[in-house]
Amino acid sequence: MNASYSTLIGALDLAQRLHDPDWVVFDCRFDLANPAFGHQAYLDGHVPGAFFLDLDDDLSSTKTGRNGRHPLPDPARLAARLAACGVSNHSQVVAYDDAGGMFAARLWWLLRWLGHHRVAVLDGGLQSWLSLGQPLDSTLPEAQQRTYTLSLRSERVDADYVLEHLGSADMVLIDARSPDRFRGENEALDPVGGHIPGAINRFFRDNLDSKGCFKQPSVLREEFGALLGAHGPRQVVHQCGSGVTACVNALAMEAAGLPGSRLYAGSWSEWCADPSRPVTRGSA
Repeated sequence: MNASYSTLIGALDLAQRLHDPDWVVFDCRFDLANPAFGHQAYLDGHVPGAFFLDLDDDLSSTKTGRNGRHPLPDPARLAARLAACGVSNHSQVVAYDDAGGMFAARLWWLLRWLGHHRVAVLDGGLQSWLSLGQPLDSTLPEAQQRTYTLSLRSERVDADYVLEHLGSADMVLIDARSPDRFRGENEALDPVGGHIPGAINRFFRDNLDSKGCFKQPSVLREEFGALLGAHGPRQVVHQCGSGVTACVNALAMEAAGLPGSRLYAGSWSEWCADPSRPVTRGSA
């Protein structure tokens, strides 16, 4: 029986199973400053057999101006898109990008939200794949339509939950943005700078080593343990600017053996759209 991957997978393991009919690979490359980049990069060359999913079109829904920059997609629509690419409830899904997992982890989290646990992020991303001399392909794959049945899980919280639990021992709020944006400096993506009161800053790139791969589980467990103190992982709520890079922290915790944390998907971009919600600037 094939091994099942639910957090990370190495490039060599993926290469050995690339042609397994029960495996589906997704290219999730994206550039916040150039939304057309990902699809063009995919067309130029991708992991053989991989399908492309776009952060804006596939992994998010319509923005209203008050629901954040990357609102969660409609679950049924996402499930239909995945099924059209050959994903069934029994498929092993692998997601990759070239940006430290920041977009691939979004798909990882979304699939877990749909109730799918056989999903992993390519550790080290496309760079790791290429470093092993593995090939790229510009051929567009043909998918076999599958059926996918939803089983939504409670992996998320909303703005009201966060507001109600501010200052409460029941919630540890971890912000995945860069330290300067957390402090309210150099804010180029959202109209208001700062962070949610009480949040702890854990830059998503702090989960990676010098080669761009995730740190060892024992290291991640120690680092997140220092943030959590006496709190359990199920009390953790992750957020960032728009619910994307926060998924990297959620993935790192799962890889560290600290399961059960949740995501505030609207994150800072939704939070700061309502002027009645409190804002803090400076260090935590």
